[in-house]
Amino acid sequence: MESIELKVEMVAIHEKRLRRCLSKLKGIEKVEVDGSIQKVVVTGYANRNKILKAVRRIGLRAEFWSPHNEILNAYASASLMINNFIFF
Repeated sequence: MESIELKVEMVAIHEKRLRRCLSKLKGIEKVEVDGSIQKVVVTGYANRNKILKAVRRIGLRAEFWSPHNEILNAYASASLMINNFIFF
């Protein structure tokens, strides 16, 4: 069994549609969605490219997750906290 991590640009209303789309794919066992960091973890025996194509087919921007995404996410959340402190 393989875990595939994706970075998907979405908002909360897309989570249900994303789960439904991915659970229909053959070989998918589990779908975990973390909307706060826009990360989706798919566990199962499906092909990586088919999963990515299915997410893009429903109209969401997606790419494979990389460690670089975590660094950018940490930086963005830290700068938001600083900006909120300065302006409010």
